[in-house]
Amino acid sequence: QVQLVESGGGLVQPGGSLRLSCAASGSRFSINAMGWYRQAPGKQRELVARITGGFSTNYAGSVEGRFTISRDNAKNTVYLQMNSLKPEDTAVYYCNLRSGLIEYWGQGTQVTVSS
Repeated sequence: QVQLVESGGGLVQPGGSLRLSCAASGSRFSINAMGWYRQAPGKQRELVARITGGFSTNYAGSVEGRFTISRDNAKNTVYLQMNSLKPEDTAVYYCNLRSGLIEYWGQGTQVTVSS
């Protein structure tokens, strides 16, 4: 079993920055990929960014150039640096970990971009 603990969400003004963190813990798991998804009210959950074990990354087009995903393998932690935030980035952000054929999810952290 894997547990994911997220932190770093909050309220920020447009143009501001936030950094999300997600730490994975548990026993006997390997990490194929970790990533962040988000879900805004009334919308489907969507991929924001993902990083593989080989440190390959991919981003949603709407965040490309503004968000950066990174990973610390020694700490089993993934980060999402979010810059130039826009009101449309407002959502609950979920950490995701893929281990083999199994996916794990964090509890979600709220990000609100508003003046």
